[in-house]
Amino acid sequence: MLVLAGIARMKHTDALRAAIRIAAGFAGIFVVFNFFVSQIGPVIDSIIARRGLEYPVMDIGWPPLAAITWSSALTPIAIVLVMLVNLAMLASRTTKNLYIDLWNYWHFAFLGVLIQSATGSLALGFVSVVVITVFTIKMAEWSAPYVRRETGLDGIAVSPLSVVGLLPWAAALNALFDRIPFVRSLNWNPSGHAGKKDPLLGEPMVIGFLVGAFLSALAGFGVRELLETSVNIAAVMFLLPKCGELIGQGMGAVSHSFKTLVEQKFPSFTGLSIAMDTGFLLTNPSVIATGLILMPVSLALAFILPGNRVLPVGDLPNLISIFSLSVLIFRGNVIRSVIAGIPVIATFLWFSSSLAPVFTAEAQKAGMDFGAAGREITAFTDGGNQIRFWLYHLFGLNPAALAILPIAAFLVFIAWKAHRKNATGKLY
Repeated sequence: MLVLAGIARMKHTDALRAAIRIAAGFAGIFVVFNFFVSQIGPVIDSIIARRGLEYPVMDIGWPPLAAITWSSALTPIAIVLVMLVNLAMLASRTTKNLYIDLWNYWHFAFLGVLIQSATGSLALGFVSVVVITVFTIKMAEWSAPYVRRETGLDGIAVSPLSVVGLLPWAAALNALFDRIPFVRSLNWNPSGHAGKKDPLLGEPMVIGFLVGAFLSALAGFGVRELLETSVNIAAVMFLLPKCGELIGQGMGAVSHSFKTLVEQKFPSFTGLSIAMDTGFLLTNPSVIATGLILMPVSLALAFILPGNRVLPVGDLPNLISIFSLSVLIFRGNVIRSVIAGIPVIATFLWFSSSLAPVFTAEAQKAGMDFGAAGREITAFTDGGNQIRFWLYHLFGLNPAALAILPIAAFLVFIAWKAHRKNATGKLY
């Protein structure tokens, strides 16, 4: 970010300040999330032990999937290919989004690794990388107006496939909710953007405390352990937005300078947006509340959903990030966000269970021994990503995946219509 700030011709002191804010914000998020995992892990373990649950697939989170990707010989070429695709789309005016979130390029390359492994074709692997890159860049571009409307940050878009991939779903459901008399009147918005802010439940700390107490009670904790866990999770929900504020301040400054420079050099590039990771959205109380509520919902679904073979543990905290953009699309309405999130979580469980043998085999190829003891691995959210799962089967010419094409096209069409309204200011 310091290099990008220099390229954007920011003052040296402003560039350094922005880079340190971003770095400190992300470092703080990692520290807080590690603490959160240390608190939630024993709770989940106790729930499993008390209820005699057994799941053959282990949710180890997204890092091993990224490790599989970076260990592949396809990945370095795929990274360059993603950059070229973005530049080609900018030059051809098919996007106004500059996708500079280099770390999240692994999402594109990972699909290529899976396709190459499944088909034996390097060419198909690269074609799949191009397809998922074009889709993600367009969804990132369409996310920028929602970010501006809900956060006030101009020229910043959301980057990860795992987040913007849900944009068509959220846009379509939001249009549907607006047409259902009873549902459209339901609104709980802790961010206070719309509706009257509740003085108690509007606080992320209170939501964190209540979720911690609920899970601790399920785990059979005593009063002292229950209160300690609840207060610690409440602290996490207080600290995360503070870290997010640092990232938002730093990214906003760099993005504004970069956007101004590009538009000065290329006057036709008006409305340019910069794609960033979701850390800057952790300032929004509705985002935090939605993620927290969906955590126990995910566990409940894992207990009762037929065909599920995984208990979400490693990727459970990732729900806050995954649904962040959807919450913005729903104008901070937690009720709509949770309702929309339930089917998404069900597919996370099914798809991550289904692809577990593939992930385990790829991990073993990469030299990891997660599956050596006969235990399969997966990642609850990134391993169950709907877009990647669909494209994986589409490139395999699966008839069911082919049948989904019209539905996918319809959802993208609805998202495009919403974007057109955004462009004319009708959603503000």
